Amino acid sequence: MRITKIAVLHKEDLRYADRIITPAHLEKIRGEVPGVSVVVTDNEQDLISMGLDAEVLLTWGMFSPAEYCRRAKALRWIHALSAGVDGLFIPAITELDVVITCTKGIHGMPISETVLAYILAFGRGFPRLFRQQMERKWLRYPHAGEAAGKTVGIVGLGSVGLEIARKCKGLGMRVLATRRTPGEEDFVDALYSPDRLEELLRESDFVVLALPLTGNTHHLVGARDLALMKQTAYLINISRGSVVDENALVRALQEGRIAGAGLDVFEEEPLPDDSPLWDLENVIVTPHMAALSPYYMDRAVDIFRDNLRRFTRGEELLFVVDREKGY
Repeated sequence: MRITKIAVLHKEDLRYADRIITPAHLEKIRGEVPGVSVVVTDNEQDLISMGLDAEVLLTWGMFSPAEYCRRAKALRWIHALSAGVDGLFIPAITELDVVITCTKGIHGMPISETVLAYILAFGRGFPRLFRQQMERKWLRYPHAGEAAGKTVGIVGLGSVGLEIARKCKGLGMRVLATRRTPGEEDFVDALYSPDRLEELLRESDFVVLALPLTGNTHHLVGARDLALMKQTAYLINISRGSVVDENALVRALQEGRIAGAGLDVFEEEPLPDDSPLWDLENVIVTPHMAALSPYYMDRAVDIFRDNLRRFTRGEELLFVVDREKGY
């Protein structure tokens, strides 16, 4: 398919230097389609004035440029630089005759390392030790544990979940997981269907949420689910905040019904100053940074370029979003 213009809706945030599209990235994109015009802006109104004749929109999945998409009659394909497409997945956009793709396969490395950091930190008692360091206290606790022999349950065995499983298996852990499609996977001891989530919750020492936010997964983990977990178990959420009923989680943590939580995502971001999660000693809070990597944008642009070649040749695109599933 012939492409004359690519519109890029991208808002730079210096707090996330790995997510900035550089001139070198843009040159690589132009190099895939000789003579193509690439327009870049950080707001929808400028996009409307400069890029209504674009066939392709490159943006982030949390953005919702509904007016632009409605008015851009030449638009045939939207590619998200993120895995999540929460913002794009609104009727005003999904009902249009455009293909939506996302970026997958590049998040597993940094996110899996973040999950391991949570597991090891809780196992060795680092949250308490860090507080002691700030208070200049020298106290030793004889109950520091080991990851080997523990059970990790991964809720959502996609590409990220598989990388988490691989690393956890390397630590000598037993790995359980849920996935819609049955089968066997390396590094996974037992693969459950989603309707067997209760079994995973009961057996796991660490429950890792690694699934997309959809209508079906909103508040997937609530008070009842938290009550199924071991009192000694930890919840780790690196997916989306609204997969968990945050109020129910706070109560479970305050009442000691689970041992703790490692949280990278929250129902409201930034996490409000008055959230009880800031002060709970059994919680590790990180500011939605599990996927951050100095190589993120290089990898993301390479995936877009691959799809760009496929699009111009009329070939099947990678990582097409399923409109029914929402990811």
